[in-house]
Amino acid sequence: MLSRNWRGAGGELDIVAAKDGRLRFVEVKARSPSDPVGLEAVGASKRAHLTRAARAWLTEHRDDFEEMAFTVALVEDGLIAWCDDAFDVE
Repeated sequence: MLSRNWRGAGGELDIVAAKDGRLRFVEVKARSPSDPVGLEAVGASKRAHLTRAARAWLTEHRDDFEEMAFTVALVEDGLIAWCDDAFDVE
């Protein structure tokens, strides 16, 4: 893990991690049965905040990564559903 609960550019990145040269910005969403399902839990406004925060993180941390991706971790009843490449940069 490179960062946790990192704040910048008006947004927060829950987790920033790297594996095999790939940088992952992870948004963790704890869900209850009444919450939106799947990736609908991360709407357009939230994606825009995450994108701005990710750009700010990259400006601060000039590491060289081959690839970057946004991942959403949906947590419900103690289970985690990982949605890799959850959305494209807006």
